[in-house]
Amino acid sequence: MKLTTLVLTFSAAGSLAALPCAAQQVYSGEGHIMGTPAQLTWADAPAVAPGAKIAVIEGPLNKAVPFTFRLLLPANARIAPHSHPAYERVTVLSGTFHFAHGETFDPGKTQPLGPGSFAVMPPGAPMFGYTREETVIQLHGMGPWGLAYLNPADDPRKVPAPKASPAPR
Repeated sequence: MKLTTLVLTFSAAGSLAALPCAAQQVYSGEGHIMGTPAQLTWADAPAVAPGAKIAVIEGPLNKAVPFTFRLLLPANARIAPHSHPAYERVTVLSGTFHFAHGETFDPGKTQPLGPGSFAVMPPGAPMFGYTREETVIQLHGMGPWGLAYLNPADDPRKVPAPKASPAPR
């Protein structure tokens, strides 16, 4: 099985190459922090799903340090089978995340996870999910964090190339 890995790089300025992070100041272990949802800054997360947003709370995501971020998934988001290079812990904060373990996207095999529900996945374990309503999940673990689609064609950032029209005669 061929994997396409999206190693997410994070700069000191707080921007992610594959998933831009617009957080004003991302926590990196100095002292403690507290905040409210209104204080989060969201940016597009095209590597996850069209219309998805990310707010990085703790990072950087490309280092071997603790990370915490939130994903806002729009209604009808589909996350194709993928895996991560390290343990990942997911908590549903709002909405319902339909989630399953497996190499093939099969909505019938998912479990609906509502607010307060959680999932823990080991490194390399294939998983997939979808939403029917806007859903916010929080992910945390020990970096580096990455996303590897089992089928490279499932990468939501890939737009099919326009078909060439026949040459005029």
